[in-house]
Amino acid sequence: MNSQAFLSRRVVTAGGIRPATILVEGERIQAIVPHDQLLPEGYEIHDFGEAAILPGLVDSHVHINDPGREEWEGFETATRAAAAGGYTMLVDMPLNCVPATTTVAALEAKRRAAQGRCQVDWAAWGGVVHDNQNDIEALAVAGVAGFKCFLVDPGIDSFTMVTERQLRTALPYVARTGLPLLVHAELPGLINRATNALAGADWNCYSTYLQSRPDEAELAAIRMMLSLCREYGFRLHIVHLSTSEAIKELQAARSNGLQVSVETCPHYLHLAAEDIANGATLRKCAPPIRSRENCEKLWQGLRDGTIDLVVTDHSPCPPAMKRLGEGNFRTAWGGIASLSVALPLIWTEARKRGFTLVDLARWMAAAPARLAGCDSRKGQIAAGCDADFVVFDSDSEFVVTEDKLHYRHPVSPYTGETLRGVVQATYLRGKLVYHKGKFPGPPSGREYDRA
Repeated sequence: MNSQAFLSRRVVTAGGIRPATILVEGERIQAIVPHDQLLPEGYEIHDFGEAAILPGLVDSHVHINDPGREEWEGFETATRAAAAGGYTMLVDMPLNCVPATTTVAALEAKRRAAQGRCQVDWAAWGGVVHDNQNDIEALAVAGVAGFKCFLVDPGIDSFTMVTERQLRTALPYVARTGLPLLVHAELPGLINRATNALAGADWNCYSTYLQSRPDEAELAAIRMMLSLCREYGFRLHIVHLSTSEAIKELQAARSNGLQVSVETCPHYLHLAAEDIANGATLRKCAPPIRSRENCEKLWQGLRDGTIDLVVTDHSPCPPAMKRLGEGNFRTAWGGIASLSVALPLIWTEARKRGFTLVDLARWMAAAPARLAGCDSRKGQIAAGCDADFVVFDSDSEFVVTEDKLHYRHPVSPYTGETLRGVVQATYLRGKLVYHKGKFPGPPSGREYDRA
């Protein structure tokens, strides 16, 4: 069995940041010992000096789009970008692949597509659509991490939104699995009403798009889901929270004992509506990026613990679908790709507000691992966990360029920005999978086994 020792003056654990040596046997962490402890012979030593060692990041909100839409992304490119960004575990959303992951047969197709093609480990969410309630428990037995549904049309014909009535049919099945239901929380009636009122507006203006998806659509959807959570007793997770107006109600629900967790994303924490130029459709996502004041309130939600985790919602597409030439926010695909730069994006903003690398590890590793049910082995530096690490130079800066993106279509709203924090290396179960722009060795990622 291969014995390795990973040394740093800044090892990041749930208990803080300290000089330490991480002892690894094979694929697992055996112990964390004092930095100056004399080691027995036979260890392969990796000394990273002042660079921080964080737990490998976990992204529980990624659109890999494989099988069926590899021209959008794919396991090879998504997991390369993940490794370059410090991620060692991805959980794939069920809707953009063909077939959508709403049956066990579709899950098996995804497993075949992933075989031998992943730089990092992965798992899959199942989908809840209007007519698959009888597939929900079978998907749970087959190994999905939980379920995802949309309360508004996701723009994918094979993955339907669900109404409150349809949810009431499905929720008893979801509740019996004990797995979380992840909800895209926007109600279509309020969006349609707002959009119809903008019939003569200029859709090259970001303000038009922002008005078409008002806070109220998100807030009303969250209120509905909290009520259903109270009634049916399932685990509720609100994906990509963009409106700070929901924070107080989410706080109250949690204090009243509801099983509800919340995520937000780098684009909501880094970008602001006031700074989005006309035609800048690379910044289109749904729900939309809101005001600078709203952004600061989301940071406060992270500070007080109402928002549990930060995930990318990595949602790539072929550049033509972003309508870059015409700059029309109405017709452009809504999605932002950020797997390879999310860690420095969040660190750039977090350090300004007095947060530490311990906070990043909690938001971007431990909490997503807990949501996905892989926290016994992923998301933390602790004895018994997989030896998943990211070596992070938190003091250096770099400029985002196309060659640093690594996903299939190297377009980004962050190109040209200077960010703080450089991922130097990523280790998956003790194996180096990324090092300074290179991907040594064949792909070694595999599906996470919940057994």
